[in-house]
Amino acid sequence: MTVNSGEPISKPDLYVLARVIKTLKERGRTNKTALATATGLSYDRLVKYLAWMSNKGLVQFDSNDDAHLTKLGADTYDDLVKWILQYVGKVRFPKFS
Repeated sequence: MTVNSGEPISKPDLYVLARVIKTLKERGRTNKTALATATGLSYDRLVKYLAWMSNKGLVQFDSNDDAHLTKLGADTYDDLVKWILQYVGKVRFPKFS
């Protein structure tokens, strides 16, 4: 992966992570610009999240630098949603695109 926006984030927003993972689950392999648009994130912020997610093994990148979830990434979404529902009570993602 080519990261052109500096360091990965240090403390990710769980809702943003869930939104990125959910979008990748629905769309599959996706380029960064389309992913930024679909998640409502600026390109720079998305790249930082993807760098963090890549370091944790949640996403990988193909030869075109398109992002896709790993099995760990897909499983993490399920665990994250379960945690949010248990401790926060609801999962709401704003509609984008």
